Amino acid sequence: MNNPTSFPKNFWWGSATSAYQVEGAWNEDGKGESIWDRFAHTAGKIKNGDTGDAACDHYHRWREDIALLRSFNLNSYRFSIAWTRIQPTGAGPANAKGIDFYSRLVDALLEAKIRPFVTLYHWDLPQALEDAGGWPNRDTASRFADYGGLVARALGDRVSDWILLNEAISFTTEGYLNGTKAPGRKSLPATLRATHTANLAQGLGFRAVKAASPNARVGSAFSMSPCEPASDSEKDKRAAGRAHNFRNVWFLEPAFNGRYPEAFPFLPSRLMGIKSGDMDRVRAPLDFIGINFYDRTIVSAPGGTERLTNPQYWFLPAKMGRGSAGPKTDFGWEVWPQALHDIVMRITRDYNRPVIEITENGCSYADIPGPDGLIHDDRRIAYFESHLGALSQAIRDGADVRGYHAWSLLDNFEWEHGYGERFGLTHLDFKTQERTVKESGKWYARVAAQNSLG
Repeated sequence: MNNPTSFPKNFWWGSATSAYQVEGAWNEDGKGESIWDRFAHTAGKIKNGDTGDAACDHYHRWREDIALLRSFNLNSYRFSIAWTRIQPTGAGPANAKGIDFYSRLVDALLEAKIRPFVTLYHWDLPQALEDAGGWPNRDTASRFADYGGLVARALGDRVSDWILLNEAISFTTEGYLNGTKAPGRKSLPATLRATHTANLAQGLGFRAVKAASPNARVGSAFSMSPCEPASDSEKDKRAAGRAHNFRNVWFLEPAFNGRYPEAFPFLPSRLMGIKSGDMDRVRAPLDFIGINFYDRTIVSAPGGTERLTNPQYWFLPAKMGRGSAGPKTDFGWEVWPQALHDIVMRITRDYNRPVIEITENGCSYADIPGPDGLIHDDRRIAYFESHLGALSQAIRDGADVRGYHAWSLLDNFEWEHGYGERFGLTHLDFKTQERTVKESGKWYARVAAQNSLG
């Protein structure tokens, strides 16, 4: 990298999606019901009553979407597999039509010289497994390993790079603690158990994929955000350290070092359901670390009264909030590119310079076609340019970053926010399914083609 705005040779330039957010076809070709199907069909859970039933209709329009990837000059596409397309109830033999869909997608990507970068779990647990206890039920870890091995046996001859879990911190806390995402439960004990089951799933799943495809590169995608103390006080600094340990490495430290980091004043082993031998089971020498980054976290220590009245602060004495000093996206998230550099360097230092891929980074802006028919989303261009600049600096500072995936290829279903937030490089008319490349998409195509911000 002689040019300070260039990226390493053979850098992966990509974009990312997830199955429930783009595929649609929610009950076609033998697909079973997932927790997001159930959640979205429950009144009051999703903004405007939106559902992912149709989403971006990627299930039928995937050829169009591969053409978009090619027009962006990308050589990597991160997508997820819908568990219930493969195992409608989360167990048993593979649904042939589900395997066939992803097999065709993989073949077409390879023909287009685009790496299929496959995520096995992006939040869409089979509803049948949730009915049996969901992620708080440790049997779900074994079910996930069975599913992962099944998919790897079917696609491992062509797929070399696998992501086990997407943002385990998100689907456990938002699904089981605050209930904002599927399955919508609110239980601190259930959340603690869910985090341990997810760590077991990661360890068991790693071994299952490797057994099916020994030469595969296997990692996970972690939601990460540098946790900065709200003040210089020792209390806030300690709280920020605890927040980092839970927010960023609760699913990384067990994989690499077979232990939980010091987030809580004490480890609630019994509540978490930790059994003899589990800390060997959670180990997974990941081949790479995927980092999903959006913004930074500001942390302060809760007061005594807050700890007494809020059980969450008794377990994790750290108040976490979004930064507010920088400009905001239309989602209200702070734009602070330095934080991407900071978290990449923190993981680089703490984990002996691992291979890193940025598996998600992006922003929501509600720009629409103008009178000229173009979508002039200058704020998104500025966002990507500043974050890629920060990432380039991290690489120059010694981080081994191999790829970057913009979130997202398409405007899509943004979970509990429905279709109100637009993260795409491509604008979607959700009534007609017409795809229109935004000016940011054209800009990103130029960056990918020249492997440089120059």
